[in-house]
Amino acid sequence: MVTISDQPPEPIDRRRLIISTVSSLLIFVLCLFVPAGTLEWFRGWLFCFLMVAASVVVMLYLGRVNPDVIAGRVNRHERPRRWDLLLGLLGFLPTMLAILIVAALDDGRYHWFPVRWWVCVLGYALVTTGMVGLTWAVSVNKFFDQSVRIQTDRGHKVIDIGPYAIIRHPGYAFGFLLFVGIPVALGSLWALIPAILLCPLLVMRTVWEDQTLQAELPGYKEYTQRVKYRLIPGVW
Repeated sequence: MVTISDQPPEPIDRRRLIISTVSSLLIFVLCLFVPAGTLEWFRGWLFCFLMVAASVVVMLYLGRVNPDVIAGRVNRHERPRRWDLLLGLLGFLPTMLAILIVAALDDGRYHWFPVRWWVCVLGYALVTTGMVGLTWAVSVNKFFDQSVRIQTDRGHKVIDIGPYAIIRHPGYAFGFLLFVGIPVALGSLWALIPAILLCPLLVMRTVWEDQTLQAELPGYKEYTQRVKYRLIPGVW
């Protein structure tokens, strides 16, 4: 078993964890089945079941190898930077919800562009690759967080092992695969439109986060000299 730190794990605010998990699952289900207009949407239920099962496995795994990352993401901390908050509320959130809503309208209700099951299998392959890669990145980085912040209260330092020895932002790189795979797994090619629109937002956040880390995190500039590529090895 991989261990991230010899220090005792940071306590997790279980109340916030439960509220966050339940509310996220509720929003997820509503965004799929309200636009679909029916509960008899097999691809929607299959996707929900597989995603919930995969999320449980990932949480149990992270709870063993890197419990601090769960605490860091769940517990209260300082407000995110203004640009990060605006990008999340006005960019990421509506675009991610649009992927689910458009997929539900397409495959669940109107059947604008029906696809065969083998296409969905390709989507699940992308989703699986994205989730496995993302879990790898999170498992070796106790400072992995949904907001851009320098975690001085937690002894923030540069992580240069695992996928971070290859590219500087593996979470975003595998996120591309995950978000592109979701609409295909749901059987909707139309939902690829908001998924593709999400990609430049990920690139924008990668650039801004990298600039922030170079300016504020000790040792990060030296790290960029060792690991030169942000998202794609040999390209950028």
